[in-house]
Amino acid sequence: MTDQIFFDTDCLSSFLWVGRENLLVQLFGGQIALPAQVLEELRKVFQFKSQIDTLIRNKYVLNCSIEMNTPESDLYMKLTTKPDPGYKIIGKGEASAISMSRFRNGILASNNLRDILPYIKLFDLKHLTSSIILEQAFNKKKINEGQANAIWKDMVKRGIYLREATFSEYLVSKT
Repeated sequence: MTDQIFFDTDCLSSFLWVGRENLLVQLFGGQIALPAQVLEELRKVFQFKSQIDTLIRNKYVLNCSIEMNTPESDLYMKLTTKPDPGYKIIGKGEASAISMSRFRNGILASNNLRDILPYIKLFDLKHLTSSIILEQAFNKKKINEGQANAIWKDMVKRGIYLREATFSEYLVSKT
């Protein structure tokens, strides 16, 4: 069975803002899981509602929820209200994606490494970022380097933080 990928709002929205959710479908169609908290956050953005509904209707994206009174819900509450000393409170979308990734042996997709990297390390989670996803699309020949640079530029214009200025610079930084 292929691992589910639990998307946080920031990672999925980076592709939705630039109209390139098709890359996610090509790479991960049927593996994409949206925690209810992330779906709620995404639906607050008018432009995303139609895109999200289409992805769910076509079964490229699965909507999932945390059941109450489970270790998954306990961790979610801990992360959003009172984490262990040395760890910071995080948002509902991030916390639900982390909790589901941990207890469902999935992959976490989030760009907000500043806030969640300690949890990725603590729980030894597999994770993806928008940069890594673009790299995978490039490596699998879904896009060429010029297209990846154009998508990268569009993401940056939309206010999405990517460490390097271009996709080409990102590739160089990986070597």
